[in-house]
Amino acid sequence: MNNKSTKHTKVLILGSGPAGYTAAIYAARAMLKPILVFGSEPGGQLTTTTDVENFPGYSKVIQGPWLMEEMKGQAKAVGTEMIQDHIKKVDLSKKPFEAIGDSSQVYTADSFIISTGAQARWLNLKSEQEFRGFGVSACATCDGFFFKQKEVAVVGGGNAAVEEAIFLTKFASSVKLIHRRNELRAEKMLQAKLKSNKKIEIIWDSVVEDVLGEENPKAVKGVKIKNVKTNKVSDIKLDGLFVAIGHDPATSLFKGQLNMDKEGYIVTKPDSTVTNVPGVFAAGDVKDKIFRQAVTAAGMGCMSALEAEKFLSSRK
Repeated sequence: MNNKSTKHTKVLILGSGPAGYTAAIYAARAMLKPILVFGSEPGGQLTTTTDVENFPGYSKVIQGPWLMEEMKGQAKAVGTEMIQDHIKKVDLSKKPFEAIGDSSQVYTADSFIISTGAQARWLNLKSEQEFRGFGVSACATCDGFFFKQKEVAVVGGGNAAVEEAIFLTKFASSVKLIHRRNELRAEKMLQAKLKSNKKIEIIWDSVVEDVLGEENPKAVKGVKIKNVKTNKVSDIKLDGLFVAIGHDPATSLFKGQLNMDKEGYIVTKPDSTVTNVPGVFAAGDVKDKIFRQAVTAAGMGCMSALEAEKFLSSRK
């Protein structure tokens, strides 16, 4: 244990979005001296969001990356050790738990908080990434407000896509739902609600080929779509495009070690961040596919630190 390549901590936190940073703040204030390991994209999904209007405590619009920097600074100030490393392997079967980084650093921990988040699936178009945050979004609840009386489209055919399309009708003047098949995967009740909404038009059998826009000021002006049955290509005038083709939780490290649902989200006890392995906790989008908000992730981060503290003190 005393070789220099092993770092031991009472609480190891993996991931640095609102969940990880909040867990770190609470664990550090409980004098647990946590270590937080963050990867190549510190700050998580919020760093890809520009204007944040729904995080409590700010009456003026704030920037996502700034908010994450502030959380990071706060976690550091109260005593969290931050390390940039990419964890390639974890072993939750041994005590203490073990994690190994790309740097060959070995981390051992008495408790483990997993807050590695999720990534929205994208269409993988160059133009889509170019206009991300400038009219292209993967979160209607985050960005719908910015499209009052504008024309928008949602790509997808599952529950999330249908819910986003319905939600966007509160703001947008018209909403198009673009789906690559000729039927939706969404629940029948949702589909009925969608089809009865006068503001929504469904474009079947179609895929987005390109996002059209202008550079100065940077803004989406439309999309190029292709009908997969006829191969006919057409342009649609739009102010915003919402991609709702699903999320992937970053949980591959824990496959076979923690209980997950069929989509790979970590399963925790109700109203808790406790996983099936005592001493391992999961917080934020890594376990939450329903709300996916910064504030709910932060709330779960707090819960995970309090539950870790309780776990550690009960072991004594």
